[in-house]
Amino acid sequence: MSHSSITAILNQLQRVLLGKPHQIKLALTCILAKGHLLIEDLPGMGKTSLSQGMAQSLGLSHQRIQFTSDMLPADILGVSIFDKEQSQFVFHPGPIFKQMILADEINRASPKTQSALLEAMAEQQISVDGITHALPSPFFVIATQNPSEQSGTFPLPESQLDRFMMRISIGYPDETAEMAMLKGEDVSPAQQHLPACIDPLTLIELQSQVSKVKASEALLNYILALVKGSRQLNEGYGLSPRASKALLNAAKAWAFIQGRNYLVPDDVQAVFAAVAEHRLRHTSQQQGEALSQRLLASTNPIL
Repeated sequence: MSHSSITAILNQLQRVLLGKPHQIKLALTCILAKGHLLIEDLPGMGKTSLSQGMAQSLGLSHQRIQFTSDMLPADILGVSIFDKEQSQFVFHPGPIFKQMILADEINRASPKTQSALLEAMAEQQISVDGITHALPSPFFVIATQNPSEQSGTFPLPESQLDRFMMRISIGYPDETAEMAMLKGEDVSPAQQHLPACIDPLTLIELQSQVSKVKASEALLNYILALVKGSRQLNEGYGLSPRASKALLNAAKAWAFIQGRNYLVPDDVQAVFAAVAEHRLRHTSQQQGEALSQRLLASTNPIL
């Protein structure tokens, strides 16, 4: 049942985002690995459509939040308002109290508002006026952002970037896919609600199965070698222990989608760029993409 559900989700999402099966599979991998996803690309590439399609296909309650430069943390978290009848402050939940949050153009907001997501993403709870409020389960954030060189953006700090398990870019469609879009062969989740392929309880069960995917000692050594290599880059900032755990969990989810209950090096290599590139920083302005490719090329799995 589990693999037929995965196939149904992938097939449905491929009708939303034409010609991008790899990016769709990476996005589903992130959710199955209990991670938050960052989608970075130019406007109009289908970032929001993929996010909405994912939420609807997984049967999750969802809320889209359009980030702007004048947005305040209370606009996301909620606010306490004094109730005269009860003679006390009553908390009115904000839009973050949904199972999947679509944080659109997150880097348009100020750093103060961006940081409002931090506790929610890390702890699955928020604090307002000293009172902690639990968020729904499961809880995911899919954030989209425009390239930092575009005007009106506030770059996400490293602490915020590290909360995202994976970062993907969608890229331009090929000619065949774009022709199909012009003919109206794609599906817009905003205009046509997609049927849910699974429900939240099934998703939690799938995530439980992902965690049971087996990783051999040699495979774990391969992951450690990649992480160690990132820390030895000249004048660079290597991958953290959180990143090494994210790499293992993402590789397990990728293997699960492939229908296997054990890891092979190809699983690690398939997700490595998405897990590592936004975490790699280099003072020589070398891009994370070049660094991740260099690490994969110089680290051989010994199995």
